[in-house]
Amino acid sequence: MKSPFFRLLFLIVLVGCKSSYQAISFETKNIPTAPNYANEKTWAVLPTKYPVSLQKYATTNILELQADVFYVYPTLLMDKKDLRWNAPIDDEIQNDKVVNTAVKNQASPFATSGKIYVPFYRQAHIKSYSLYTKGGKEAFEVAYADVKKAFDFYLKNYNKGRPIIIVSHSQGTNHTTQLLKDFFDDQPLQKRLIAAYIPGMGLKPNEFKTIQPMMQPSETGGFVSWNTYKKGTFPKNKTQYKGAVTTNPITWDATKTTTLNQHKGFLYSNGKLYTKALKIEITDGMVWSTNPKFPLRFFMSFMKNYHAGDINLFWQDIKENVALRTKAWLEKN
Repeated sequence: MKSPFFRLLFLIVLVGCKSSYQAISFETKNIPTAPNYANEKTWAVLPTKYPVSLQKYATTNILELQADVFYVYPTLLMDKKDLRWNAPIDDEIQNDKVVNTAVKNQASPFATSGKIYVPFYRQAHIKSYSLYTKGGKEAFEVAYADVKKAFDFYLKNYNKGRPIIIVSHSQGTNHTTQLLKDFFDDQPLQKRLIAAYIPGMGLKPNEFKTIQPMMQPSETGGFVSWNTYKKGTFPKNKTQYKGAVTTNPITWDATKTTTLNQHKGFLYSNGKLYTKALKIEITDGMVWSTNPKFPLRFFMSFMKNYHAGDINLFWQDIKENVALRTKAWLEKN
């Protein structure tokens, strides 16, 4: 496993990742069984297997879409009482979270631009970040091995030369960062990369050799990334995101501030879309957001870290932007 993939893990501490986790030795004998991606049960989403949580956001002609979307979900294994380092892919509780939370909130804005592929993978427990040197490194290696294996299977059996959109969040972005290096960066496959939407981690502008941050709404072949915090607040470690790529997820250009009228829509957990709900300000490494305007906004007023909403806070903005980039790529190729 390549070391660059893991260097970010020392720097990023996510919501709920506390040092109070007990250090339990990582043992090979306890690693869950590796998935066989030839078995459709190991995929949360395939173009012929859309869950109900995704169907309402998809087009009626899924198989006619000209692009593919490969999505890697964030950390969902969060319980402090859970002693496992990695989640088995047949864990029904975790898989329900993948389908009805992650896919619903994060993969859905891409559903009208491409056929969606979402592999189940042996995600690393959230404690792997704070206990990286005590078993976390090995847990992330297990998780990435699955993501890489799934993508390789997808390329060989499903892709058939079609353009690709890479999507991820948080732990998923740790994995897709390495995936982009292994398969796309300075390699022929980059020609088929429409865009990589990879928020939730502090990625530097020079993270890749040839895959560059995109600074125009219709630009293709590069990546966009951001980390969302409440306006005027910082992470405990103020250098956590310093110098990181900070895409404006509303205007998709170098604009530093936005108005309510520019915000196209926030998808809340109730499935409703709230338009003109927030304003943002781009600061060093972070997107500062106002408290979104929606019925339960009072409860969100106490939050400072909007990490969990990196994608669905800008749901409609992303949906329209990925459609624009996909159209631009198809017109050029």
